[in-house]
Amino acid sequence: MTSRNPGGAGALATNRKARHKYHILDSWEAGLVLSGGEVKSCRNGHVSLDEAYADFQNGELFILGMRVQPYAAATSGFNTHAPDRPRKVLMHRRELDRLAGTLQLKGYTLIPLKLYLARGRIKIQLGLGKGKQLFDKREALRQKTADREMARAIKS
Repeated sequence: MTSRNPGGAGALATNRKARHKYHILDSWEAGLVLSGGEVKSCRNGHVSLDEAYADFQNGELFILGMRVQPYAAATSGFNTHAPDRPRKVLMHRRELDRLAGTLQLKGYTLIPLKLYLARGRIKIQLGLGKGKQLFDKREALRQKTADREMARAIKS
């Protein structure tokens, strides 16, 4: 999602499909290693989490598939970056060790849910997800529609 403030105060980007595709079992707040141009681009809302996921490489956690558009006002060659490069996640070692063990289990994945500002720093909310079956997705849509109709009936 590339709109400014897409979901809540301070949210720079949200992954709206994540809660539809996965059962979110737990979530964590983590930091990201970003370059200066990436920070400015994120603050402008030019970031997408739609196809992003987190994975371990050499004992460190990286976000893969997160697209950060190059900062438009950067001079050519300076502050430019590859839009789809892996970005390192900053978490405590004991949290990383716990996550590494959980991700070894079949069907679990780590998904970025939201990118936001917290105390002047860009943070990412990661969720531990287990894939939903097709019937689970249909049931969630039915429940959402029923809740919406009930809210309309109460309102009028």
